[in-house]
Amino acid sequence: MTDDDAELFRQALADAKPLRAKRRAEEVIRKPVPKARFTRADEKAALRESLEADIDDTEAHGGESMRFHRPTVGRRTMRKLARGSFSVQAEIDLHGMTVAEAKPRLAEFIESCAREGKLCVRVVHGKGLGSGTRGPVLKHKVNRWLRRWNTVLAFVSTRQVHGGTGALYVLLRQS
Repeated sequence: MTDDDAELFRQALADAKPLRAKRRAEEVIRKPVPKARFTRADEKAALRESLEADIDDTEAHGGESMRFHRPTVGRRTMRKLARGSFSVQAEIDLHGMTVAEAKPRLAEFIESCAREGKLCVRVVHGKGLGSGTRGPVLKHKVNRWLRRWNTVLAFVSTRQVHGGTGALYVLLRQS
């Protein structure tokens, strides 16, 4: 190659811009993935605390909505129940009742619905707005009662249009 050839080559490439150099895979600097030091210990402590807590205290301080299911009830069924996808076949309204009045009425309602083969019912317990500083008394009692009765497979707070946190969709075992 002569000096003239080299000069011609430089003139031909005078307007050219250099390409950006791509890094090779081994040149890419990867940051190490951060690892939480105490994650397992924190998770175990949270689980232990949740298992030791009284259910009434958990409900009173842990949010408004209620949710329960027996181990035999799957996630898909719970999702359907929470969405209100089951047809509500009966309803009981416990508004204005005392605890002494509500428990036998609710027990009879649940048992009769199960005997009649009803799968999903709605229980309106109210939000406890009239209870003053005591908070929702019936709501917490209904939560406790339904968990103890074997006829009840699952329950969740209803969609807003059906009462929201003042009512429950209850899935029943047929007897």
